[in-house]
Amino acid sequence: MSPTMVEHNGLDIMCLNKYCHSSSSSSSSEQDKKIFSKLKSSLSGDYPRKNGEFLSGQYGTNLLLIGAALMLAIAHHGPSVKEEHLLSFVTCLMILQLIWMMWYILVRDRQKNTRTEKDVHATTCWIRGGLTLLALLSLIMDAFRIGYYVGYQSCVSAVLGVYPVIHATHTIAQVHFLWFHIKDVIKSFETFERFGVIHAVFTNLLLWCNGVMSEAEHFLNNHKRRLSALGYGNLTIVHSEPHCNCTTSTCSMFSSSLYYLYPFNIEYHIFVSAMLFVMWKNIGRTIDLSMTRKRLATKTQGLTLGPILGLIALASTIGILVVYITHVEQSLPMRQSAISMFYIYGIVMLVIMCSTGASGLLIYRVDHMPLDTTKNPSRQLDTELLFGSSIGSWLMSWCSVVAVLGTNSSPPYRWTNLVYSLLIVLEKYIQNLFIIESLYRQQEDREREDPELLASPEIFSVTSSLAPPYNGIINRAYETPDRSCVTMENEQEGSGQVYRCPRKPSEVPLPVGNKVGEPTNIKRQILKNIAVFLLMCNISLWILPAFGCRPQYDNGLEQETFGFSMWTTVLNFAIPLNLFYRMHSVASLFEVFRRV
Repeated sequence: MSPTMVEHNGLDIMCLNKYCHSSSSSSSSEQDKKIFSKLKSSLSGDYPRKNGEFLSGQYGTNLLLIGAALMLAIAHHGPSVKEEHLLSFVTCLMILQLIWMMWYILVRDRQKNTRTEKDVHATTCWIRGGLTLLALLSLIMDAFRIGYYVGYQSCVSAVLGVYPVIHATHTIAQVHFLWFHIKDVIKSFETFERFGVIHAVFTNLLLWCNGVMSEAEHFLNNHKRRLSALGYGNLTIVHSEPHCNCTTSTCSMFSSSLYYLYPFNIEYHIFVSAMLFVMWKNIGRTIDLSMTRKRLATKTQGLTLGPILGLIALASTIGILVVYITHVEQSLPMRQSAISMFYIYGIVMLVIMCSTGASGLLIYRVDHMPLDTTKNPSRQLDTELLFGSSIGSWLMSWCSVVAVLGTNSSPPYRWTNLVYSLLIVLEKYIQNLFIIESLYRQQEDREREDPELLASPEIFSVTSSLAPPYNGIINRAYETPDRSCVTMENEQEGSGQVYRCPRKPSEVPLPVGNKVGEPTNIKRQILKNIAVFLLMCNISLWILPAFGCRPQYDNGLEQETFGFSMWTTVLNFAIPLNLFYRMHSVASLFEVFRRV
């Protein structure tokens, strides 16, 4: 019986070993399957999102190209494609965007109980407030367009009356969307929403292009008119007035006033498209809640020199604008003196701006603060837009340098034009570095500034421990030391021993001379003044070309070198980018001012 038991036991052991081997192999195969499935999901997890981005991006790009094709045909002034066709296309796009925004708002209204993630970096209240102001000016422009259509309704297309009505409705609805939904991080119907948001992005880009084209055509006609007055022939001036009489006495006022409102409408649409692009990039994104931005308190302590110098620059800019516009229409000597005055003013302004920006960069080099490398689509877009919009001015500047060095004529503003062009390149280079360095700097927290708060082991108050008494704010058990500890301390002090009870944060002694509030930081005050001064200088340099001070049209050097049509094409490309760069720099510098 014993051998039988041994054999049986041996069989049992063999069977057990076989069973264990099969179970281990099955578990390892399951682990392999899990690893393979994880690898597969990691490789293809972003596929639907990337696919949606790619498809919607192609859709938006083709919308823009259709509009660009219509604009090029209209610029030729042929009989087949007219302005009514472009306005009809853009009106249809605005109606589609209105339908999508209404659908989005209704869906979000039904999902009130579900929590919607927000990207706090997407925009700020002051940016939305500025866009609201630009939107109000756009509505005034729409009212002028409606008045213009009423005067000529007997001989113009009905599209010219429908377009401003739809545009006004689109503007009001879009401002509401910007105030209440632009920070949303969309997690439902992602593919559909990608197409809706990108449709809104490129609709605003088309409206921007349409405004740029209309404004460029207006300035080109004015330039041709001035050249004809100076004796230059063979210049065709396109007359866009309808072939009938106006039924009201305000048609000419509406027509002339439109071109003073175009700059605001242009900036409105390009800024809205940038904000909507950030929303499009945020679709499906996972927000890191630990990196939410704290509310920035805008402090104006020590802010004197920057605003004063900025106001001086702004006042001198308005004076230069008035003198230039009045003198450039007169005789050739007056025209040359106006152009020379502009370049001298520009050189002085740019030298001061370069020195100021370089001082800010020097302060950053001395202050070794780490950079903030967290993912932020809004900040990344700001950086890309700064560099991208700088290309326009740089192209104009280098063309001017080539023209000055290669021309045979020698007007009084020849070499000042050269210095001005080189300074434009340098100023944008320094200002871009200053803005990007400021936006990517980590902000100093309040706790980081006070070493005593870092040294204390426990902080129970939500405010500084040096403020009024803690009664009612902290737990009494932490406020009053243990009585036995106090007694022991008093007894051992009498015997010469050095036992001490643990101190509260409020009992930590401060060095003599320290104040309760934040210590005054000279570097911060200097940086704030630099940001405000550069902000107002950029406003000044935006006002000049936006309202008609464009010596690149009038000095004749570049036109002599590159030809009339080529140089006009360069200006039509570069000047809108330069205008956007200045306004975008204003927004970025205000954000720098708040972050410092």
